[in-house]
Amino acid sequence: MIDFVGEYQPDEVLQIGDLVDYPAPSRWSAGTKAEFEGNVIRDSEYAKRVFLDPLRDVYDGPVKVLEGNHDERPRKYLASRAPALAAEDQFYRFENLLDFQSFGVEKVDPYYPVAPGWVAIHGHESPGMSQVPGATARLKAVKAGTSVIMGHTHRLAISPHTTGHNGRLTTIYGFEVGHLMDVRQAGYLKNGPANWQSGFGILYAGKYGATPHAIPVERDGSFVVEGERYGEIKRVGGKFAPRKGGEAA
Repeated sequence: MIDFVGEYQPDEVLQIGDLVDYPAPSRWSAGTKAEFEGNVIRDSEYAKRVFLDPLRDVYDGPVKVLEGNHDERPRKYLASRAPALAAEDQFYRFENLLDFQSFGVEKVDPYYPVAPGWVAIHGHESPGMSQVPGATARLKAVKAGTSVIMGHTHRLAISPHTTGHNGRLTTIYGFEVGHLMDVRQAGYLKNGPANWQSGFGILYAGKYGATPHAIPVERDGSFVVEGERYGEIKRVGGKFAPRKGGEAA
C-alpha cells in the first residue's frame, strides 16, 4: 500500500482512523494481565516504524489522519481512571504519541471536507451501524446532507442515495473504505466470521464533486487501480518478487 502511494503520488492521503489498535487500554483487556503491561508506547513506536516512517520516505504530500475509537483509547482510559491527570495531559493524545508534528501529519476533525461535496469521518462519532456494507455511511450521508466517506465498519462499499425535486435528481454517496488490518491479530473474533472486507478508497475530485472508487485488496495483498495490478507476488528464479501489471518489478 505504501509503495503504491509512492508511485501514484495522490494529491492527499487521508488515514480514516483506527491507525493504532491500542489493545491494552480497552474493554477486551480490562482486568487481564495485558492491562498492566504498559504497551501504549510500544504500539505507538511500532506505528511510527511501519507506517509513518515508510510513508514519508516515499510521499511528501499532505497527510491527514482522523482519530478513531481505537486511537482514542489511551486518552479516554486516562480520563476515566485518572481524571486529575487527564485534565492536564497532552502526551497520551494519539497525535502526540505518534509525533505527528515531526512527520508533518495533521490530525483533522470529524466531517473533514476531503473533496467538493464530500466529508470524512471515522464513523464512531454518531450512533448506529448496519451489517450491510455501505448502508451505515449512506444513512450518515442522508443525515448530514452530503456525501460521506468513513471507516469504522471494516466494510467496503459505495451506497448512493438519490432524491428529486422539480425533475432534478441529486445523488449523494455513503462510502465505507474497508480495512487494511491483519484479521489474524484480532483475537477477540475467536476465529469466527466477520462481514469485513479488506480495501481502501480513492476519490477523483473535480471542481464541483468527486467520483468514489472502492479498491478491494485480495488475499495475496494485491489490488487493481486504473487497470494496473499492484502488490502481486510472482516467483522469479526460485524467489518471490513483487510485480505490477503482470511484469516483474
